[in-house]
Amino acid sequence: MLKPYTKSQLALRNGQDREEIWCAFKGVIYDVSASRLWRNGHHYEHWAGQDLTEELPDAPHTESVFERFPIVGTLL
Repeated sequence: MLKPYTKSQLALRNGQDREEIWCAFKGVIYDVSASRLWRNGHHYEHWAGQDLTEELPDAPHTESVFERFPIVGTLL
């Protein structure tokens, strides 16, 4: 079972407050720390530590991009 995290806990994993760079999509939290595209906690106009579900339609890729990253938990 995956550990649940609140939005406040997710917000701390933004690449600024802590080293972890996490983002959520459809209730699942992914660790994108290893991606050079998420360096410093942002990726184009998107920011880490947030739920990106509503922002994906504006992205030039599909949700399959999340398959590259480890799952660390679920978003409450």
